[in-house]
Amino acid sequence: MENEIIEVKQAEMLTAIDRAEVDIQIATAKQYPRDVNAVLNKIATYATMDRETAEDCFYSLKRKDSNGEDAIIEGLSVRMAEIIAGAWGNLRVQTRIIGNDGRMITAQAICHDLETNFAVSKEVKRSIMTKKGYTYSQDMQVVTGNAASSIAFRNAVLTVIPKAVTKRIINDVKKVALGQDIDLEKRRKAIIEYFGNLGVTEQQLFNYLGISKIEEIDKEKVFELRATANAIKEGSTTVQETFVRPAAEAKKQADGEKAAKSAQDKAAAAIAQATGEPTPPSVESTDKVPAGVDPETGEIKDGNQPKEQKKTTTKNNRNYGN
Repeated sequence: MENEIIEVKQAEMLTAIDRAEVDIQIATAKQYPRDVNAVLNKIATYATMDRETAEDCFYSLKRKDSNGEDAIIEGLSVRMAEIIAGAWGNLRVQTRIIGNDGRMITAQAICHDLETNFAVSKEVKRSIMTKKGYTYSQDMQVVTGNAASSIAFRNAVLTVIPKAVTKRIINDVKKVALGQDIDLEKRRKAIIEYFGNLGVTEQQLFNYLGISKIEEIDKEKVFELRATANAIKEGSTTVQETFVRPAAEAKKQADGEKAAKSAQDKAAAAIAQATGEPTPPSVESTDKVPAGVDPETGEIKDGNQPKEQKKTTTKNNRNYGN
């Protein structure tokens, strides 16, 4: 009998291997189920081992809400997701890059709870374009892809593991991260120096926190800055997006308001000059430009010019007598 050649496709072979591995892992998970109380103790132990580790467990982002106001978004970081996943056990997590079109890179994470057979897939997209429209270098694409994969990992893990499990210990971890008032000055100096190395000035930090002097940075604000640093490190935001762009937008808005006020002042002065009335000291009390006045130049539009007063001549009829 001649030897029969069997062609095995690589994709099918890999799928069969993966399926076999998953089956073995599920069987093992059923034999050794997790103890939730032991899991909580492990998470608390790992996350509160020291203050630096506790600080790494959170991220913070500042975004505009639907009303255009600043809103703080806080959450658990990639480091915390890693701690939770390791303590939770019987968990299968995989990340990979599934797309790169030269403009955006897409990372995918799949998290599978082998005990409950509950699986979740999460995708994260990140731009790989410079401000000038060029594609990142290969090294920077790898860095961006790794950051996107880490965020996808966090999102998938924290979706599979119930929030009720982590909520019980979050406050304890945050207390450790906040630290004691006795070392506040040292931590304040350290976080300012850290952001200084990233090119962020003290004034930019003050603007971000809504304060005017360094003494106003209390332990809660140190925690917020530390969580913001984690968000930058993970790739959830950038220094440009967090500190530089808001300052530029605030300056643009202030310049616009100043120009609008100047136009109102010009309009008020033009009306006063045309009507002969005294010029008001300021128009801050009103937000509306008077009707018939160009809001940009302050000129009075045609048809709204004050009518010239008619000159009246009075004849004096003098009687000289006869």
